[in-house]
Amino acid sequence: MSALPQAASNAPPIPRPVLSSVNSGTPLTHVSLAFVAQRINLYLRFGHPVHELRLDRWRRCAAFLPAAMFCRVRWESNDYGTTRWQLMVLQACTPLDAVQRIAGIQPGARLLLCAEGERQVQSVLPQIDAIEALGIDPAAVSPAYWRTLGNRLSARLPLPIYTPERHAAYLAGEVLR
Repeated sequence: MSALPQAASNAPPIPRPVLSSVNSGTPLTHVSLAFVAQRINLYLRFGHPVHELRLDRWRRCAAFLPAAMFCRVRWESNDYGTTRWQLMVLQACTPLDAVQRIAGIQPGARLLLCAEGERQVQSVLPQIDAIEALGIDPAAVSPAYWRTLGNRLSARLPLPIYTPERHAAYLAGEVLR
């Protein structure tokens, strides 16, 4: 039996962009989040929503701008213990991009990494912690790194480490675009 992950309300405060900078024509990606004690915890591990709407005591909806990266973690349980662990790193898209349909994400998103099961999720979380320990925002990490991490995870190979040099190379490449 697994320990229940911390509720999203215990997470450190995330700087939020001002919603007034988004015009009404900007296509947003909406992510459903939920927390029911000892049953379900659907939360953001990282990412910077431009808006968050509290629907009721248990449910919220976060909105992301196109190209924003975020990580959604899903933990479910029943009377007999944990039934599901899932961690997905996603990138919000525009209406013209090819997107993957994912439950709870409207209209969909580009799937960069999907970890299913406690073993896989528990191996990805320290990678995210290590990136944060370097002072790098995980939402600013190269999408290619998340894809590589997902492929290595699926193949049961050693997971690559994200280094400041790799991040600097990614940022330099973005400047040239």
